[in-house]
Amino acid sequence: MKKIIFFSLAIFLVATQQSFSQQKTEEQIKQYWFVMLTKGRNRTQDSATAAKIQEGHLANIRRLYNEGKMKVAGPFGDDGEWLSIFIFDASAEGCKTKEELEKILTTDPAIAAGRLNYELHPWWTMPEGSFKPGKPDKK
Repeated sequence: MKKIIFFSLAIFLVATQQSFSQQKTEEQIKQYWFVMLTKGRNRTQDSATAAKIQEGHLANIRRLYNEGKMKVAGPFGDDGEWLSIFIFDASAEGCKTKEELEKILTTDPAIAAGRLNYELHPWWTMPEGSFKPGKPDKK
């Protein structure tokens, strides 16, 4: 009888712990959008035009970051097909659906000019560090 009670109690504790762990994980993990920037089809602009497009691209990144939509952006350090990444907060205004985010991406001068193309994927992580919800703190 003691074995049955002990075994039943052990099963109950394991089930309770798994349920608690799953609930805690679901509360901590949040959706974002992972955007892989790749070389676009139109990279034939002269150097002055390319520089102006790049300036607009960087200004657009700063704007989206300051609005709390973009959490991370940055280039890769090699000369591969993958040029850079963006990570957007899926809970931010205008970023809730893939269609909304694609509309935002077209505001990027480098994407609009065809210098950059993108792949868009839903991505999950814990909202800590740069991934805290909301706009960045101004210091």
